[in-house]
Amino acid sequence: MLNVNNIKIIIERCILNSKLWFLLVLVSPYLWADQGEVVKNYAKKLAKTDNVDSHFINKKSPNATCIDCHKEQTHAWQKSDHAKSMAIADKTSVLGDFNNISAEHYGQKSLFYIENGKYKAKVSYDEKVDIYDIKYTFGHFPLQQYLVETKQGALQVLPFAWDSRKKEDNGQRWYHNYSNEEIRPEDRLHWQQPLQNWNGMCADCHSDGLVRNYDETTNKFDSKWDDINVGCLSCHGDMPEHSKNISTLAKPSIKKKNTGLWLRKSGQKTAHWQGAKRDNAFMDNCFACHSLRSPLTDGFKANTPYLDQFTPQMLNAPMYHVDGQIQEEVYVYGSFLQSKMFENGVNCLDCHDQHTMKLKIEGNGLCLQCHGAEVYNVPTHHQHEQESTGAQCVNCHMPTNRYMGVDDRRDHSFKIPRPDLSIQFDTPNACVQCHDDKDNLWAAKTLNKWHGNPKALSSTRHNYYLLNSGQPISLDKHKAIINDKDIDVITRATALRLLNMTTQTLSGQFLKPYLKDKEDLLRLSAATLGGLLNENHRISLIAPLLKDKYKAVRIEAARNLINTNMAANTMTVFRAAFNELLSANKVNSWRGEGRANQAVLAMSLGNWAGAEKSFKAAIEVDPYFESGYLNLSELYRNLQRSAQEQQVLNKALLKLPKSAQVQYAFGLHLIRQQQHNKATKHFAKAMSFAPEQEQYLYTYVLSLDGENKTKFALQKLKMKIKKFKGSQQLKELGLYLSQKVGDEKSFNWFQQL
Repeated sequence: MLNVNNIKIIIERCILNSKLWFLLVLVSPYLWADQGEVVKNYAKKLAKTDNVDSHFINKKSPNATCIDCHKEQTHAWQKSDHAKSMAIADKTSVLGDFNNISAEHYGQKSLFYIENGKYKAKVSYDEKVDIYDIKYTFGHFPLQQYLVETKQGALQVLPFAWDSRKKEDNGQRWYHNYSNEEIRPEDRLHWQQPLQNWNGMCADCHSDGLVRNYDETTNKFDSKWDDINVGCLSCHGDMPEHSKNISTLAKPSIKKKNTGLWLRKSGQKTAHWQGAKRDNAFMDNCFACHSLRSPLTDGFKANTPYLDQFTPQMLNAPMYHVDGQIQEEVYVYGSFLQSKMFENGVNCLDCHDQHTMKLKIEGNGLCLQCHGAEVYNVPTHHQHEQESTGAQCVNCHMPTNRYMGVDDRRDHSFKIPRPDLSIQFDTPNACVQCHDDKDNLWAAKTLNKWHGNPKALSSTRHNYYLLNSGQPISLDKHKAIINDKDIDVITRATALRLLNMTTQTLSGQFLKPYLKDKEDLLRLSAATLGGLLNENHRISLIAPLLKDKYKAVRIEAARNLINTNMAANTMTVFRAAFNELLSANKVNSWRGEGRANQAVLAMSLGNWAGAEKSFKAAIEVDPYFESGYLNLSELYRNLQRSAQEQQVLNKALLKLPKSAQVQYAFGLHLIRQQQHNKATKHFAKAMSFAPEQEQYLYTYVLSLDGENKTKFALQKLKMKIKKFKGSQQLKELGLYLSQKVGDEKSFNWFQQL
């Protein structure tokens, strides 16, 4: 017996191909009478909604040329989130309640209303009140945000969003984007700061053909787009020849890619691809937006390699958990590349419709396209009642994280729940996420009872978890992780890049294989390690990457070859890659990190005046970016300009009084000025703002000792050291202070730690 919901999905596709009545004749023998009526009514309803909605289409845009010939695809696309990614704010697009509705969060208030047909927001904090026109809607579900122009060309995301979920799901309300904390105006996350700027942070993934057009001299945007939302161009490109020669290209003359199908032979648990090797390069179009990355170009183009336009975030903490599960808002790329799905050739369109982007099948049916129902969709596997929440594949293998207050997103690494590893590495797992009244020990014992002992981690995988959790491992063990081809490439590339954190030098023989590896991510990570080689090896091994096929690799090679004595015949290639590096830095110069990168580049060239200018600019464009102040003060210290160093740190304290790093840096400055009495209070504040940082405790105790308060320092150390089990540095400090004051009892106490 066919399921009505699945039949509805089939109907949606068939009606677009004018096969509706044929379909009903085909499926009617398999339906009960009442089901048949439901399906007929549903089909008739769909037939009436086959018109293209002009609200989503800009008739002057390049996309408009696609519609006449591709109505079926356009109709499907209109159901997608892409079609509603951004729109002019009007009655057809605004979902929020603007009927004089107020929202408040930690003293920050907004009044949403309509005046003379315009949607408006009155935003106040303390005594400051501003009124803005709502220019655009941003997204639609499960939340809709609103964009206002705070200065010419710069659009910011309002601090309150509309929860567009159903009322019974606690939706249909205004809520603050950071519901659990106060975000004051001096916070980088405040809605008027660069990190909430649409032009820089969001725009390129919500509109076709977006170019930021940021002028770093004036600190202004003049952003442009081809289409206000995400349409044909973002995935297919402009295709001017296609539109000019429609009659010629209507007859297919090119063989379709990915010819083949997923087949599960008798006795196999899962399907395997049968046919020509799949070409999944198109997923670079998906990854362009569904990844956490640094842009290398102003805007991006469809059907262009990902690494020619972006440098991806690797699987490092705090963005990911130790085992690679998502933690912060990292999207899909880093997760999916870890998965066995990706390794075996599964692509986005195996699960998601290519135009609606919705799941092809709801429920377990999606997974059962390839995974045998008789093996996996049975209580002996999932150990829950059939059709229950716990019996859904995704709830165990794709657990959700909540972002933006209401948006639950699934982890695409498709991991098996491992509460036994959660005990050891403090990683999440689906068992206790659902059974929140239980602990990991309970979950581990229960899974053991159901399925036996979990598969032991390989030594390399175990060592990777140790490495990623900040624990030391030997260089040989580190190398074994990188060389283990049973581990996914992005994890190996992450481990390779972590060599920067665990060793001071590398031999050319060690790094050479990775610089020549066929895996692009390994070459990229290896290119970042040039600074660990001596100059001769750096030139001979890194220089060939200046001609790598991908811009991301070329840029890292150039960065690591600055100030080396390369041969004259290499300089032309170097200049080309170096110019790409300059362009990439310029693209990101609208925020503090971008300007700081420009400053670091200037320092590597010995351009101290240029570095000073860029660090100052970092503070100007991003006034609560603490690294801007810290790096500028360090620059002044290295240049022995102590007065200016103190001026910068004083300014940092005014802007960021709760920054542990700023307090610590100011304390160190006072120590260098022989002002121990003043320094200690800053170390104490640093320790209170970041109690997990061992170095702050160590320096605080030393500073107390410098004030001749050694006994008090010893007492404080004994109180705090228990948080830092196994710290040899703190133990040795305790032994030293105990000897200094002749406290034998404390000396023995520290010896036993």
